Amino acid sequence: MRVFQLFFFSMFLVQSSLADEITLSADQSRTLGIMSAPLPAKQQGELAGMPAQVVIPGNQLFTVSTPLSAMVEQTLVGVGDPVTKGQALATLQSPALAEAQRGLLQSATQAQLAKENLARDEQLWQDGIISESRYRATQSIYREASAALAERKQMLKLSGMSDSDIVRLQSDSMLSSKLTLTSPIDGVVLEKTASAGQRLDAAIPLFKVAKLEPLALEIQIPLASTQGLKVGANVTVPAYGAKGRLTAIGRSLSGGNQTILLRALIQNGAHDLRPGQFVEASISTSGNAPDQWSIPNSALARIGNKTVIFIETAKGYRSEEVTVLHEGADNSVITSKLKGDEKIAVRGISALKASLMGIGG
Repeated sequence: MRVFQLFFFSMFLVQSSLADEITLSADQSRTLGIMSAPLPAKQQGELAGMPAQVVIPGNQLFTVSTPLSAMVEQTLVGVGDPVTKGQALATLQSPALAEAQRGLLQSATQAQLAKENLARDEQLWQDGIISESRYRATQSIYREASAALAERKQMLKLSGMSDSDIVRLQSDSMLSSKLTLTSPIDGVVLEKTASAGQRLDAAIPLFKVAKLEPLALEIQIPLASTQGLKVGANVTVPAYGAKGRLTAIGRSLSGGNQTILLRALIQNGAHDLRPGQFVEASISTSGNAPDQWSIPNSALARIGNKTVIFIETAKGYRSEEVTVLHEGADNSVITSKLKGDEKIAVRGISALKASLMGIGG
């Protein structure tokens, strides 16, 4: 029972002392290694130092795969190489391509024969020599042959052959097993899994090609910081001079750290960023957002579930509770009811915390 009373009494002293100022002379402050600095300028209307990752917008990333089973004959580009739309990325040898070309020629012959039969039966039907049912049957055969030919052409287009290549094949009937993979856009090769001599099944990804301007940001912020955020707000990456706009504000919280996901499109200065890179972003907010300050982590003290800073006064220091919006490696962004002209302790925080809690002399 006495242990509980002592514990309750000590907690009462701590809670009571939190409301009191810490009286220290200048000599005592120097002896304890306490140093003060002016509070940095407030960041009104801005969320600064938000953790973000650079990503590629989904509509700017393409995967180039093998349309048919084949063997890689030669690769023509490497990772990091810039490419233009239609530029050859690799050449393959595919017996399946030659088989598809043979099927096209057969379908073209059958379609031509069906067309001639249709013209003949149409004339015979008009002359009253054959019945209408026979003419309709010939029409049906022609349509089936035409559909089969169109299917074969589409298969060859999906295999990488152009319209001019297909016309040339129909005119000269020269089969080829050589297949060329080309870039679908102007961009940069991000990934390459193909190597000469490699045998591949159909639909195996070989290259990833992306357009790297503009780039996007995925930004994680605490739920409490979403006040005043609007789609279209200015977003900057100060370390790289990049600028853009906020494009989306998430509607659900992540399960692990209870943050909201924001998306932004960086249109200026994206050439200095790299996909997958982690950066710190700043987001402009509307006028009703709370004032914020970026202060050194060394200025923060945690007592129980509260975070406080120590403000210099004429008699010493007083504690001020703050809310941490974002904690970085060296600095943290806080919000509190501060005027902005205060001086805060940035060194010797442990001594002030101990005095505040009534520990020591």
